[in-house]
Amino acid sequence: MDKTLLSIGHGYSAQALAKRLLPQGWRIVGTTRSADKMDEIAATGVEPFVWPGADLGALLASFPNILVSAGPGPDGDPVLNATYDDIARAAPDLRWLGYLSTTGVYGDHGGGWVDENTPLTPSTKRGQARVEAEARWQGIPDLPLHIFRLAGIYGPGRGPFAKVRAGTARRIIKDGQVFSRIHVDDIALALDLSLHSPVPGAIYNLCDDDPAPPQDVIAHAAELLGVPVPPAIAIDDADMTPMARSFYAESKKVRNDLIKNTLGWSPTYPTYRAGLKAMLALES
Repeated sequence: MDKTLLSIGHGYSAQALAKRLLPQGWRIVGTTRSADKMDEIAATGVEPFVWPGADLGALLASFPNILVSAGPGPDGDPVLNATYDDIARAAPDLRWLGYLSTTGVYGDHGGGWVDENTPLTPSTKRGQARVEAEARWQGIPDLPLHIFRLAGIYGPGRGPFAKVRAGTARRIIKDGQVFSRIHVDDIALALDLSLHSPVPGAIYNLCDDDPAPPQDVIAHAAELLGVPVPPAIAIDDADMTPMARSFYAESKKVRNDLIKNTLGWSPTYPTYRAGLKAMLALES
């Protein structure tokens, strides 16, 4: 297997994957929008590449494995907008292309369960943009596409502890509200397994085994830190940005059986309790 990966939009999840692959002898090139981040990326062992700005098309032709983390913007998918023809030409020679999407494509299900066969009925503009982006990627002939629909991501440097410590965390209460979530290291594990066992055309949900109300996660984080649990605030009384409020527009529990059965994936952190405990241990 050619152990080379082009990581387009080398962000939080892609960085976790790189930590797994580099010790295995992989060469990884990661794109960044900011030249100021090149040294930071290089320090991790990943070769930085500024894009937009340089010719991504030339790179696409020389990497058999590609991870796309860049999400759609107001004008649609930025990677396809800039390099559609290059990707279409390279598609027959690619071994694996992973696209990081979101479980937001399923929309609101009133706290019910969804899986990969659930119709896509997004209720937010962000979710609709993801549905459209997925369809464009799926429309490229001969592309060995693997779509990963990610639940809410947390992990080192991204979680409830900072806000709880600062006293700014809030337990927003909406009856029946439930989210699925995923530790970033479990995303990396799934991508690693998929790279080693490609299934072109596959779509996988990535989430843990414990969908839970968001206020429960905040409360548990406070208990782990030994600080008072933030007071509960009814959603109708909460001062929230439109972006924050949009996350409460959808309530669902996400199934992960397909990737378990297909790739043998099992989350290292099957519950938010296990994930938060590990994050706190890492900090200390």
